[in-house]
Amino acid sequence: MARALWKGAISFGLVHIPVELISASLDHELDLSMLDRRDFAPIGYKRYNKHTGKEVEWDDIIKGYEYKTDEYVVLSDEDLRQANVKATQTIDILTFVDAAEVPLTFYEHPYYLLPAKGGEKVYALLRETLRKANKVGIASVVMRTKQHLCALVCVGDAIVLNTLRYADEIRPTDDLDLPASTLKAAGISDKELKMALSLVEGMSEAWEPEQYHDSYREDVLALVKKKIKAKQTKTITPPAPEPEEEHASNVIDLVALLQQSLGKKASAAPVRKRTAASPARKTASARRKAA
Repeated sequence: MARALWKGAISFGLVHIPVELISASLDHELDLSMLDRRDFAPIGYKRYNKHTGKEVEWDDIIKGYEYKTDEYVVLSDEDLRQANVKATQTIDILTFVDAAEVPLTFYEHPYYLLPAKGGEKVYALLRETLRKANKVGIASVVMRTKQHLCALVCVGDAIVLNTLRYADEIRPTDDLDLPASTLKAAGISDKELKMALSLVEGMSEAWEPEQYHDSYREDVLALVKKKIKAKQTKTITPPAPEPEEEHASNVIDLVALLQQSLGKKASAAPVRKRTAASPARKTASARRKAA
């Protein structure tokens, strides 16, 4: 099982639920190393003392807050914990809100909350309460020297802690150049809207996250294998010339584009790869015909 990133308790009124926090996300980012283009040797970085220039071992590194130029207050891990013991050990639920009220722009990173020994029953109580009420708990927690706003969300049999951005960390849309908020002001006709809705309906199906994957990562790995096979491991591909910009007309025939899109959707019946344990579902059009 994954290593716990944090241990403490959820504070729920007078109830305390002992929990552990583990990451809910897995990183599949390509691991690219930086190389010296002259001899392809890997690049390394050293931790050094800015006064002496000498390298510093990890065991000799401590933390400090610079309160004026070159003057620091030393802060140990225990100092940071003692600054507010309760905040560093407690996920303090402040309020509950409807799940739909929290805009997606506020969500940051998901973590699973697991009940610690003896907390299983009250954990299940909070989980089912969130599920039945269709609410999320808005809470605060300190992790890695920062206090986070977070949402406790029921996801299947788990409670997920999703860190949230603060309101002043969200860029307002007021100063963005966006189209008008009404159909008439945006120049959208009823026919265009009706056709767009038909296209959306034709492309609608059940959410199956397993069918989506990082195809670009696969393309890069295929290129790596190709270069290895061709013995071009140290060949630097020059940048391709920039394509000339096409000066498109400002007049767009949306109706024609939507008609073409609807025609392509009707003629193309994509077959997605599925596992044996995941039988193919009826397409949206097939479901409508069956109805």
